[in-house]
Parts: sequence; structure tokens; C-alpha cells
Amino acid sequence: MTLLRVENLSASYGASQALFGVDFTLAEGEVLALMGRNGMGKTTTVKAICRMIPSQGRLEFAGQNLQLLPSFRAARLGLGLVPEGRRCFASLTVAENLIAAARPGHWTMARVTDLLPRLGERMGQRASSLSGGEQQMLAIGRALMTNPRLLILDEATEGLAPLIRAEIWATLALLKRESGMSILVIDKSLRELAQVADSAAILARGETVWTGAMEDVTPDVSEHFVGV
Repeated sequence: MTLLRVENLSASYGASQALFGVDFTLAEGEVLALMGRNGMGKTTTVKAICRMIPSQGRLEFAGQNLQLLPSFRAARLGLGLVPEGRRCFASLTVAENLIAAARPGHWTMARVTDLLPRLGERMGQRASSLSGGEQQMLAIGRALMTNPRLLILDEATEGLAPLIRAEIWATLALLKRESGMSILVIDKSLRELAQVADSAAILARGETVWTGAMEDVTPDVSEHFVGV
């Protein structure tokens, strides 16, 4: 069953057009890698899906037309975002960050801290006192606490130490294996993406230039479109 459908998506920042025709679908329980070089429209696509910027084209989630919804209603349909740059509430504690947008469902405080034990050890600490890796885990935990149908991660491992990156990739693999959660992940690491993603969509200059199974992202394809 198709959970997210994006067809001919276009979007602009004022007079500057950023997306010219983004197309991909994501099935229930699928992990899709959204790939491309820097500045090709990946984060803009996520912002359009989450209704943070206006857009045109077909944009459906769980059978609902997202184009008709404000961002808070789109989130309530089950979009859970781990944004680029983490954006934790710096003055709030870990516990307060986790409950800030929590909704009833499978993911409770206990389940999130079981998945991310470091958060359980720092519940009373302010987010501003956490390391970058711990803040990233907090951003993931906060998104899970909304009990999303689709978890969206925008550059969740960027700038982190290798050990923390490995922890986050292990967490995503565990989510896929044990929860069957639908995930849309943006990242530059093909090796790690290949371990968790079922399919991929590659963007160049604001439009989709390649879609297919992750196993079909050959070195030729990655060199041509992604540059790594």
C-alpha cells in the first residue's frame, strides 16, 4: 500500500524556484533514501511534504491531500520529522523535549529510552548541555514520541563522530527490523544507506532523475548523480 505519493512537486522560495518536478512513492513499511548532491532540493522536498513551505503538484499521505493542510494537521496525520540541525528546545530538559509533542501510541517514554538509553540517563538535563550526538538522539526520540506513521530524517548523522553515527544507523536498522516503520531518510553515506534502505530516489537541480531499488544504486549511478 502506498503511504506517500509525490508527483510533479514544485516549490519556490519567493521568486527563486527550488523544485521543478519531484516524483517518488513510499510504501507502508518501506525505507526510502532520498539522495543527491548538496543543494539539489532534498531538504526543500521534506519541507514541502511537512507543509513548511507552499508547493504545487500531487502530494498525498495516507490517502489525504497534504496540499490542503497546514503543517500541524499534516503532522497529526502521522508525519514525524527529525529536522536538519536537530533543533531541540535548548532550554527544556530531555524529558520536556520528549513530551512536548507526544501523542498516544506505541512509542512511550519507556520505549524511547529503551531504544535510546542515553536519553534515559539524561532526563533532567537541559538539551543545551547535551553533546551533538545526544541532541540528535533526542531529536529522533522526540519524533518517535509523536507516534508517526512515517519517520523523516534529514541528514541525521551529519557532522557526528563515527561511533555516534554507527549508533544512529543501528537504531534505524532496529526500527526497520522490529517496528516495520516507514522511513524517509536523507544522508550522504551510501554504505550505511545500503544497509537499511529498500529503495532510493535521486534528485538533481530540483527534480527526480533516478528511482529504483537501493540494490540497483550501482557505483556508476552514484558517481553520476550523487558524486560519491
